[in-house]
Amino acid sequence: MPLTDKSFSFEFFPTKTDAGHEKLLQVARQLATCAPAFFSCTYGAGGSTRDRTLDTVLQLEREVQIPAAPHLSCVGDSKAELRALLTQYRDAGIQRIVALRGDLPSGMGMAAGELRHANDLVEFIRAETGDHFHIEVAAYPEMHPQARNFEEDLANFARKAKAGADSAITQYFFNADSYFYFVERVRKLGVDLPIVPGIMPITNYSKLARFSDACGAEIPRWVRKQLEAYGDDAESIQAFGEDVITRMCEQLLNGGAPGLHFYTLNQAQASMAIWRNLGLPR
Repeated sequence: MPLTDKSFSFEFFPTKTDAGHEKLLQVARQLATCAPAFFSCTYGAGGSTRDRTLDTVLQLEREVQIPAAPHLSCVGDSKAELRALLTQYRDAGIQRIVALRGDLPSGMGMAAGELRHANDLVEFIRAETGDHFHIEVAAYPEMHPQARNFEEDLANFARKAKAGADSAITQYFFNADSYFYFVERVRKLGVDLPIVPGIMPITNYSKLARFSDACGAEIPRWVRKQLEAYGDDAESIQAFGEDVITRMCEQLLNGGAPGLHFYTLNQAQASMAIWRNLGLPR
C-alpha cells in the first residue's frame, strides 16, 4: 500500500485550563501541516470530560480545519445522554467517532450505565445514526489489561467489528510482532477492517513506565534498561526514543499497516520528529 493510501492521525486530551487549551490548539496547528486524516480527542473516565471533549473537537474542526473525532464511552452514561451527544456531534458536522467502553472512575461500580461493552455502544450508534459516523474501535495487540485471556480478547474485538465498526486503532506497543500477530489472528476470525497501530513517542521514561503498567503495554527489557541508564538525561532519552519508534514505524508500514495514529500527549515535537524521519509528506 503506497503512503498516499495510508491513514495518519493524532490524538489529544482535553485540558483543564485556558492556557492549556491554547497550547493544544497551537500544537494542533503544527500537526495540521502533516495533513492528517483526522485528530481525535479523548473522553475522561465515566464521561468526566464530556463538555471539554465536545468543545475541543468543535474548535479543532472550526479553527484548525482538520476533521476531528471525539472519543465516546458508554460507562457512566445513559442512552438518553449518549443520544443527545450523538445529535450534537451530527448537527455540528462531526463524521467520525472513537467508540469505547471507557474507564471506570474511582468508586463507580461495573453496572454503571445502560450499555456495558464497546460492541453495545457501536450497535447503539448504528441504530441511532445509521451510517452517518465512521466508527473507530480500540484494539489491544498485547491484550486488554482486564481480559481473562488472549482468546477472549480476540473474540471481544471481533464482536466490536461485527457490531458495525469501520476501523480500529490499537493501544500503543513497542513490539511490531505483537501487532502483526494480532492482525493475523483476527483475520482468521473473519475481521477485515483496517487496524491502525497506535504510536506512543518516548520522551519521558517515568511517565511512560507509569502509563504502560496501567494499560498493559509491555516495554521491552532492552528499552527499559537503556532508558534507565540515561537517568535524567532528557536529550539522550529523546534521541533514543525517536530512533526506536522510527524503526518500529518503518517496520509497521513496510509490513502493511494501513497507517499510524500518534498519541501526542498534547505535544508536537516528538511526533513531528518521527514524521520527518519516516519521510512522510507535509
